[in-house]
Amino acid sequence: MKLNSLKTPEAWLRTAKTVSEALPYMRRFAGETFVIKYGGHAMGDDALAHEFASDIVLLKQVGINPVVVHGGGPQIGKMLERLKIQSEFIDGLRVTDEATVEIVEMVLAGSINKQIVSSINSAGGTAVGLSGKDGNLIMARKLRRTVKDPDSNIERVLDLGFVGEPFRVNPQILQEFARSNIIPVIAPIGMGENGETYNINADTAAGAIAGALKASKLLMLTDVSGVLTKEKELISELSIAEARGLIEDKTITGGMIPKVETCMYALERNTQNAHILDGRIPHVLLVETFTERGVGTMIHH
Repeated sequence: MKLNSLKTPEAWLRTAKTVSEALPYMRRFAGETFVIKYGGHAMGDDALAHEFASDIVLLKQVGINPVVVHGGGPQIGKMLERLKIQSEFIDGLRVTDEATVEIVEMVLAGSINKQIVSSINSAGGTAVGLSGKDGNLIMARKLRRTVKDPDSNIERVLDLGFVGEPFRVNPQILQEFARSNIIPVIAPIGMGENGETYNINADTAAGAIAGALKASKLLMLTDVSGVLTKEKELISELSIAEARGLIEDKTITGGMIPKVETCMYALERNTQNAHILDGRIPHVLLVETFTERGVGTMIHH
């Protein structure tokens, strides 16, 4: 005996209508590559993490090639605290000495990466975990930052230790995955020319990978609704030139600056569109991809 579902006919019709409206977008993006930066609240909330994994599997099943690049700052901080290793931040970047970089690699390429892989596999996908060191995927060099002393106006170079920036991304291994049913999940660890291990900001790594793959979309999940005006209203769409102007007039400030700069970097390397999305919204990837209006802020050429 089979009992009737609690859903009403009207609810089923709404579901069918939603699927029908999504069909043109499925056709448009079939075969395209999406690079998705996964982090923030979306990664720390169990319900959102489960929905994210399901959404990634759905994207793959409709013919899109998702590439997931994840962060893990809070988890790294907790592990360093447990091991009683002191850590400090300068301009939002973790100063990473030799002891710290070992923990960073262990947490990012180990526990976090495998948790995400396991979630995607449990949702019906076939995910494989990588770090930027695998297959020489991300070659990095030491990141150097200069700061100006406000009193003397003298610039000095900060030594952030083993914090790196990508100078070359090898897309070949990811292109092979795109021709298969495998979903790559990448920890933002890079390798130096002499075999050094570098901790790379996950946003930066995602932008570099999107540029190297000439991705259709770079989708950055954040803990804010997108780029806001000075009156705190959401800006739904920006050109590169408009984004630069908003940085210059200090509409875009703080932690949003490097995110927007990462989007512009990817766009200048033939990524078609970049999106800053609120990862706290359930199924935000599907809403952005398969609806006419989308959400968040889209930055384009």
